[in-house]
Amino acid sequence: QVQLVESGGGLVQAGGSLRLACTASGITFNIGAMGWYRQAPGKQRELVATITSGGTTNSADSVKGRFTISRDNAKNTVYLQMNSLNPEDTAVYYCYAARFGYAYWGQGTQVTVSS
Repeated sequence: QVQLVESGGGLVQAGGSLRLACTASGITFNIGAMGWYRQAPGKQRELVATITSGGTTNSADSVKGRFTISRDNAKNTVYLQMNSLNPEDTAVYYCYAARFGYAYWGQGTQVTVSS
């Protein structure tokens, strides 16, 4: 089992920044891709950004140039640096980690961007 704990969410004004962190514990060897999804009220969960164990990244077009995903394999932690936030980024952000074809999820952290 892999447990994921997110931190760093909160309330920020438009144009501001936040940094999310997600740390994996439990059986953490052979964790593959990690990343972030988000879900806004009334909308489906959508991909924000992913990063492989080797450091290859992918992100949604809506966050390119504003959000940066990074990873510290020694700490089993994935980060999401979010800059130039706007109200459309308001959502619950969920961390995930993939291991042997199974996806583990964190409990989610709320990000609210005020206009």
